[in-house]
Amino acid sequence: MTDKTPASADAAADKIGAEGVADAPLGHNERDLKGPVGIIIFITCVCYTLLHLYALNISPIETWAFRIIHVAGGLVVGFALIAAVTLDRQEQPAPLSALQWAARVPTGLAVVLAAVGIGYAWVSRTLMGEMPPDWLLPQVAWALALGTAAAIVSSWIWRSGHNRHIFWADRVLMLSAIVVAAYLLFVLGRWRMAAGTPMAGQTEFLVALAGVALIMELTRRVAGLALILITAVFLAYAFAGPWLPGILEHRGYSMQRFFTYIYTDNGILGPTTAVSSTYIILFITFAAFLQASRVGDYFVNFAFAAAGRARGGPAKVAVFASGLMGMINGTSAGNVVATGSLTIPLMKKVGYHPRSAGGIEAAASTGGQIVPPIMGAGAFIMAEVTGIAYTDIAIAALIPAALYFLSIYFMVDLEARREGMSGLSKEQLPVFSQMVKQIYLFLPIIILIVTLFMGYSVIRAGTLAMVSAAVVSWLTPYRMGIRALLEALSLGARMAIPLIAVCACAGIIVGVISLTGVGARFASMLLGIADASHMLALFFAMCISILLGMGMPTTAAYAVAASVVAPGLQQIGIPPLVAHFFVFYYAVLSAITPPVALAGYAAAAISGTDPLKTAVTSFKFGLAAFIVPFMFFYSPALLMEGSWDEVLRVFITASVGIYLLAAAIQGWFLNGAINPAQRGLLLVAALAMIAGGLLTDALGIGLSVLVLLWQLALRRTVAAS
Repeated sequence: MTDKTPASADAAADKIGAEGVADAPLGHNERDLKGPVGIIIFITCVCYTLLHLYALNISPIETWAFRIIHVAGGLVVGFALIAAVTLDRQEQPAPLSALQWAARVPTGLAVVLAAVGIGYAWVSRTLMGEMPPDWLLPQVAWALALGTAAAIVSSWIWRSGHNRHIFWADRVLMLSAIVVAAYLLFVLGRWRMAAGTPMAGQTEFLVALAGVALIMELTRRVAGLALILITAVFLAYAFAGPWLPGILEHRGYSMQRFFTYIYTDNGILGPTTAVSSTYIILFITFAAFLQASRVGDYFVNFAFAAAGRARGGPAKVAVFASGLMGMINGTSAGNVVATGSLTIPLMKKVGYHPRSAGGIEAAASTGGQIVPPIMGAGAFIMAEVTGIAYTDIAIAALIPAALYFLSIYFMVDLEARREGMSGLSKEQLPVFSQMVKQIYLFLPIIILIVTLFMGYSVIRAGTLAMVSAAVVSWLTPYRMGIRALLEALSLGARMAIPLIAVCACAGIIVGVISLTGVGARFASMLLGIADASHMLALFFAMCISILLGMGMPTTAAYAVAASVVAPGLQQIGIPPLVAHFFVFYYAVLSAITPPVALAGYAAAAISGTDPLKTAVTSFKFGLAAFIVPFMFFYSPALLMEGSWDEVLRVFITASVGIYLLAAAIQGWFLNGAINPAQRGLLLVAALAMIAGGLLTDALGIGLSVLVLLWQLALRRTVAAS
């Protein structure tokens, strides 16, 4: 076997250090606004974040009003920053054609008239003490709906790819979002009573329809078509129910009732937006502060210093660093882009196949979503939906997260053994002793954990951790002054926009599930399957969770799956914590499940390999993780439910099982290659160890010892010959 370590003569020139690794690169359709427009959007982003911090920590805003403002602000900033199509950074603005002017004038005029109308209504009631005339609000609704529809279609037809100006149709959509919010706030008292009931009229329907269209269009821009197609299927289901067979049948709903119902706390303003308007905006801003203070760079450099010299070092660094970064940034694909740009080329350099390098990074970045205490943002939705204390969820997530990364570590190490790889040279890596001297940069994470377990609320703990990130920066060359603080606040809003849009869009699906009762019907079907086999019911639930999560960010994937699958699991007798962790795990793993594996595709773009093959490789590296949720059912001690000796025993046996599974997949056991028959025996042993029972553990140990003796016997035979 060959030694694939880079020559030491080149080591000094190849000195590795993360610099801006956590910086969020501009998306393919994200504008880089400069000049007066850029300043206005920058100030808007800062004010948007500050409003949330003020409402969360100082003076709360009425719940519905807060969520309406939250969604509207996200739409305004989103349409300003995110174009409808991929941008050409070199394109110069072209004069508008006569046809485009013919569309622009009436479209803009309609929404401006709607804005003037709702503005007059507010002035009339607030300053003059009179209600607006009865004809005004219906006219506002019609102008808003028509103008919004025309602006969305215009943004598709005239594909302005200019980078530094906001396209006119997007400016119209920004104004439409403000009008929708202004209308809902103006009629909030009536909206609470009438929305989703026969009292809802055409005016309410048109405004709600415009709001839903705005949310879906922004979601398409930030998350692609996968979530939009799933949402469209659910919307179609809401109206096609009377003609569907079996458990899918329902009586159907009028347009007025359905769309107004969707824009209540049963849908868009429900649990998903509740989480995005509190925990997500807070912790994304926390991540922005860590990025501005370069703590993210330290995470990666620390990982290189600690593991870079090990066998296949860059891959182990990817496992460690991606877990740390993925925990705070809330998106698997985004984490791949952030850390993979550094780790994937280095993995290729020490001998990993480009496809393996991409697969390892995708699997590790995906796992960051299940690492406590932040767990991306899914843990906050779980706490909101289940009513289980967030600290209990964070504690329960410890062993599953450890098993996930242990499985990837074993896969990486065994592949490095099989291919005869070495690590990076000492001269190339950051000095570990210097990294240890900067260990205080972990303080924001430590403060977050400590304050949570001291009994502080999640909001207060997150705020203190965010402040501590700024304070810690004063001990580094990247000291955060007023300008840096404002930039971090602005960056927090920019980074949160995709998740805000996705959560609002997921709220549409949750609203359909709630209104039609399809979740309860699915639960009864799952109960029927469980009568035959609990394992079959769990397998079916796994497939549905992955299918619903494909192509969707973690937060949306879990929110939808939790509405459809988790109630069914609870109905067959599974405790709520176990049921929701089961669903959450597979919602996360959908990011590396072909054919729609967002994290795998993002890694393929960096490694320069075939996207589908890279996705399959990421699936292979994360394969052991697909078994872990079944362990929750058979061994609840993995979620800290049981005595300490029981928890420890199950963790140890599960870890051994994870290693045996990795050995079977990679074809390498301890210090030697194994044949197909031995791999089959190790696979059976792994599954037996993972099951968690005493008899199955004994079977697993016996089979692994048998394989070891067989391996030694073959080795002696080869040596003798």
